[in-house]
Amino acid sequence: MQFFHHPLVRHTQSKLHARSLTLLAGLEGNLGRIALWWMGTIAAAAALRIAISPLQSVQPISVAPYLLLICAPVTSFFLALRWFAEGPAMPQPRIRLARIGRWRDVTPAEASRHPLHGTSGIMVSLLIGMLLNVPVRAVEYLVTMPAIPPAVPGWLAVLHNAMTMDVVIISSLYVIAFAMALRRSPMFPRFLAMVWIADIAAQMLIARTVMATDVPPGVAAALHDLLQGNLTKVMISAGLWLPYLLLSTRVNVTFRHRVPR
Repeated sequence: MQFFHHPLVRHTQSKLHARSLTLLAGLEGNLGRIALWWMGTIAAAAALRIAISPLQSVQPISVAPYLLLICAPVTSFFLALRWFAEGPAMPQPRIRLARIGRWRDVTPAEASRHPLHGTSGIMVSLLIGMLLNVPVRAVEYLVTMPAIPPAVPGWLAVLHNAMTMDVVIISSLYVIAFAMALRRSPMFPRFLAMVWIADIAAQMLIARTVMATDVPPGVAAALHDLLQGNLTKVMISAGLWLPYLLLSTRVNVTFRHRVPR
């Protein structure tokens, strides 16, 4: 324990915490710019994807998937900021799912005075990770899914619809979780766990649905690699962050209003 009280260690911790506060302030102060950057960048990438489609010159391309990809996460995010505007004042869940450790419930006012209250520190890394997951999934979608016209082979329509719904819904859920964390909603930890479960289930459902069609073997192999990669990333994220969500004093003080006994 003396190691953590060494002056050099405490100085390093102080610098890291100050940096996390700067990153957090940058995030909270530039939400509108981030949304505009997202819409402009993804719109340009989608336009490029349509322009280079080999089918673009033959028949019109359906733009609905790209409109959903651009607008759904932004709309979900700003709606979530309104839904959870009351943040810490919102009621705690009636049933505790996080039961590991010895904790004592405190009032919201007492929790807000705790030195570890807030979403700074390591928590900022989780916030940035959730936010970065959205453009990463969008880029994967744009790279792997071709722009298609309304009339295509059945297997391609099923594949395209399934992958579009996956990237739109899961990305929207991640930005809702991000907004809940910013607003310090008590439901954030369990909601993020639910998003991880939904993400894993979506990858499995896509595989089962698409494989039930007459998808070509080459496409099936590529799809398997993509879905396996998505599963691996989600499971790594959950494995890394779930212990933190359960055991971190900062998480428990900020979202569950309880402190170590």
